[in-house]
Amino acid sequence: MLLKENYIIEGKHKKHILIDVNTVSRKTNLPIIIFCHGYKGFKDWGAWNLMANAFAEAGFCFIKFNFSHNGGTLKQPIDFPDLEAFGNNNYTKELDDLDAVINWLSKNETLKKTGNTNNITLIGHSRAGGIVSIKAEEDQRITSVISLAGVCDFGKRTATIGDLSEWKNTGVKYVLNGRTKQQMPHFYQFYENFIKNEDRLTIKRAVSNLSIPHLIIHGDNDTSVFIDEAKNLHKWNPESEFQIIEGADHVFNAKHPWKENTLPKALKSVVDRSISFIKKTL
Repeated sequence: MLLKENYIIEGKHKKHILIDVNTVSRKTNLPIIIFCHGYKGFKDWGAWNLMANAFAEAGFCFIKFNFSHNGGTLKQPIDFPDLEAFGNNNYTKELDDLDAVINWLSKNETLKKTGNTNNITLIGHSRAGGIVSIKAEEDQRITSVISLAGVCDFGKRTATIGDLSEWKNTGVKYVLNGRTKQQMPHFYQFYENFIKNEDRLTIKRAVSNLSIPHLIIHGDNDTSVFIDEAKNLHKWNPESEFQIIEGADHVFNAKHPWKENTLPKALKSVVDRSISFIKKTL
């Protein structure tokens, strides 16, 4: 029987982190997967819950969470009621949040029985593909890492380019959320934080130094993060595995809300290939 437990922890930056843990009940010593959502994302987006169930049914302790500054709240964890928090998000805060989740599960006595904290895989979608790659390179607790439609360069992303003088003078610039129609703010601190931590936040550096199993999965119909970025990741780490999902878009043909009871074919392929990859590393 599938079991889903919800937790709330406080992150380093005085905001809560909402966590789901998905397992098959009464199972113990399961390999752990931590999934990180992408930009303008959240843990319950689209088909992510079905994906969590699929990994749990395959014998994993699957953990997903909302980044503390993703724009959601405790009362409304879906979508973006807290645009102030969204505007104050940055890459190092997301790395801190991921670290907080890993620290928490490493100390939680229940999870230490359910999951094997000596076997932790990170999976990151889109922007979080870069986050998990950096974290996997710098944290010896991580045993493998998977990038799903992941970016290869934070420096060239939309939020770190443009008219810097205007951004600095106004203190904010906005990006339209095509689905919710919200103008999503990026405060100038985002750019300042990136520049201050640029070496750490260089995905090429992190991926080139990875010494653990590394899987890169990308759709060939992705118009948000082009497949060339996946090819760069593979070039920088020739020991990585690279899987192309034919006909898959940036979210592997899912959408929000997802009203079907089964995964889209492309996302099912992602799950199957990820399971096969992780099991080879056990």
